[in-house]
Amino acid sequence: MPTPEDLKARLWKSLRSDMTVMLGLVGGEHGHARPMTSQVEEGDHGPLWFFTSRDNALVEKLAGGAQDAAVQFVSKGHDLWASIEGTLREDTDPAVVDRLWNAHVAAWYEGGKDDPKLALLRFDPQKAEIWLDASSIVAGAMVALGISDPKESYKDNVATVRL
Repeated sequence: MPTPEDLKARLWKSLRSDMTVMLGLVGGEHGHARPMTSQVEEGDHGPLWFFTSRDNALVEKLAGGAQDAAVQFVSKGHDLWASIEGTLREDTDPAVVDRLWNAHVAAWYEGGKDDPKLALLRFDPQKAEIWLDASSIVAGAMVALGISDPKESYKDNVATVRL
């Protein structure tokens, strides 16, 4: 059975490989979130970085400074889900842009790293609720045979962790 630390490590590994999340502001936009490609640097910690355009509504709403935000994540294999709370702000450090720049990002900005449309957002995660898919052929067979209670086996596959 995974520990909360196991689930946390698995979340970071999945975020680095799958990268697509739903990002939105808490209490704003009536719960609207949009798909964004995140970049996560090495280690089991944040921040999550997002290259976007200056005309993105998130950039406009962050003009007054950092705001509470939420990231919703589902791994490609649909075996891990997470709801992550944190703060979102625009980051204008050119060293960070240089460090994170890659061919996939460059394809979106004709002017390269100096493109006036370029904006970089920084999401600093604070906590997450993580769910691990507890269903399997073995688990299903055990439930069918009355050997285990699905509620009991599932409770060890969810954790709220500090990030």
